[in-house]
Amino acid sequence: MHLILDCDPGHDDAFALLIAGASKELGLTGVTTVAGNSYLHNTSRNARTILDLFDIDLPVFAGREKPLLRNIVIAPDIHGQSGLEGANLPAMKRPIEKTNAVQFMAETIEKYDDVTLVATGPLTNVALLILMHPHLIHKLNSIVLMGGGISFGNVTPVSEFNIFADAEAAKIVFESGVPIVMVPLDLTHQVIVTDEEIFRIRSLGQKFEILSDLLIFFKSAYKKVFGIEGVPLHDPCTVMYLLSPEIFESKEYHVDIETKGELTYGQTVVDLWNTSGKKANARVLLSVKRERFFQIFFEKISLLKGV
Repeated sequence: MHLILDCDPGHDDAFALLIAGASKELGLTGVTTVAGNSYLHNTSRNARTILDLFDIDLPVFAGREKPLLRNIVIAPDIHGQSGLEGANLPAMKRPIEKTNAVQFMAETIEKYDDVTLVATGPLTNVALLILMHPHLIHKLNSIVLMGGGISFGNVTPVSEFNIFADAEAAKIVFESGVPIVMVPLDLTHQVIVTDEEIFRIRSLGQKFEILSDLLIFFKSAYKKVFGIEGVPLHDPCTVMYLLSPEIFESKEYHVDIETKGELTYGQTVVDLWNTSGKKANARVLLSVKRERFFQIFFEKISLLKGV
């Protein structure tokens, strides 16, 4: 496998990035960034800072700084003004690559025949890849994305942030014909980080204290905004699916993206009963074995101790 991680760090993106970087079997070739949880200059810096923290040698390519059509939407109430608040992060060392994110994606897909694209932010870069390089669509193994919800949203009652931030891009991706694995809120809210996991991360060593501080901030933001105890580990679910698909239950559905509704913009309309008669276009993750998830999570995170 050759993996590209397109992200918008973001607290949970940071952990997805670290797990992917620690899992050599995934063949992570590079990291691309997009505006989402914060502005592009922040998400690009945050990705490099997290990689620098554990000396993970991967190039970072900046992508699109705004959605395809709409005004930019960010999430400072959840991730802070920088997109990665809550810890004393070291100064960033590595430069951003000169190649654009979409160009890097295209060149990587051209080079290899087994590329999987993981997207943990708005789908703007991925949509541009599809629009600008349609001849490469058939070469992609799959797109594994964190986005959407079956029964609820987290920006509006029915819309999840990544899809809401650029629903037009999401519509292009879901209609592209590329095999899609969708990781919805219904799944990620089954993987709640509690104080127990935060303490366990802190106990791994000095660098991990920074990670636990990030989670403390993230958890506090969720308590303030949503009134829930603990925080869902959204984005790492994408990487964990690639590592251990057997711990997830899923089913194939047709998923439409709402781009015109007054109350439903950004909704992932999952056709549970096939009332539309449309062919399934996504494998939707429905449940996960939480205990096994965290066993694997800590196995991978612990590999970074020796870095």
